[in-house]
Amino acid sequence: MNESEFEIIDWQTFYSLCLEAADMIRRNKKSYDAFVGISRGGLVPLRILSDELEQENLFVIRVVFYEDIKKTATEPVIKDDLKTSVNGLRLLVIDDVADSGKSLKKVLEYLKNAGAKEVDSLTIFYKPHSETIPTFYVRTTKKWIVFPHERRETILKLIEKEKNKPVEKIREDLINIGFEPYIVDRVLTSTLKKRTENMF
Repeated sequence: MNESEFEIIDWQTFYSLCLEAADMIRRNKKSYDAFVGISRGGLVPLRILSDELEQENLFVIRVVFYEDIKKTATEPVIKDDLKTSVNGLRLLVIDDVADSGKSLKKVLEYLKNAGAKEVDSLTIFYKPHSETIPTFYVRTTKKWIVFPHERRETILKLIEKEKNKPVEKIREDLINIGFEPYIVDRVLTSTLKKRTENMF
């Protein structure tokens, strides 16, 4: 594990970044008929932005792409599409990060083909190698971002990659990366408990 490869985002920072995103929309005087969140990453910013910008018309599209940390499938797949018409609507698509940009591109194309009048996009983070540049983004980074709402998932994947190391060393590495000790201990405890149960 290399701590320089990761950017650990806490709740307060993430909320502040979402507020900055809302201010961008206000400054640009953009208005939308509905917001569309890309599940799962876009669900938290979707809810915060809906509150901040007083938008109650929310849609969700579930896209499956990531298989592991820094590992994706060949192409993103829309697993759950919209169950309502977006014909003639002005939409803002929201996600947490534009990494490869492929998921975002897939959703934008899907909504345009579904007859949306206008489709803009907003991500909290944008990575320069993304093949899709969001209409709005707050921060640029090249690091692997760990959001506050995905701590357990990420820690479990890192534990699996380092499973041949002693538990004490894994714990130390995770904390050095920037994970909070109480969360690391919580995940490690539950993981070790499951392993013990599976032995009997």
